[in-house]
Amino acid sequence: MTRWTTYLPALAIALLCSTESSEAAMSAAEFEAYTTGKTLYFGSQGQDYGAEDYRENRRVRWSFLDGQCKEGYWYEGAESQICFVYEDRPETSQCWTFERSAQGLIATFMGESGRVLYEARRTDEPMLCLGPEVGV
Repeated sequence: MTRWTTYLPALAIALLCSTESSEAAMSAAEFEAYTTGKTLYFGSQGQDYGAEDYRENRRVRWSFLDGQCKEGYWYEGAESQICFVYEDRPETSQCWTFERSAQGLIATFMGESGRVLYEARRTDEPMLCLGPEVGV
């Protein structure tokens, strides 16, 4: 096996996401219609990344799939960006663009990292969130 064999799955996903995305960034109305009432699980570079519950009135709940969840909301930003604010950092927005592909959503972070996430799974079931940690 060559060293390239290790990278082929991630490379295939990245190419699929970059070539299959045929539409422009979704508008806030399109994003809201697609996500409300759903839980979307996202991947990055062939690995699980996190999940988000999308609820009425643009409310969200995010988790890195560790059982810990952050409450927040989203709003329409500039240039078709969807921006998220979470309870642990209310002064900071995280803005993304979302595009639809044949496999689901592709999200591109508008910050320095330029991270790309892809929709790995969508369900009507809420994700599992554990309660706050309580000490003795």
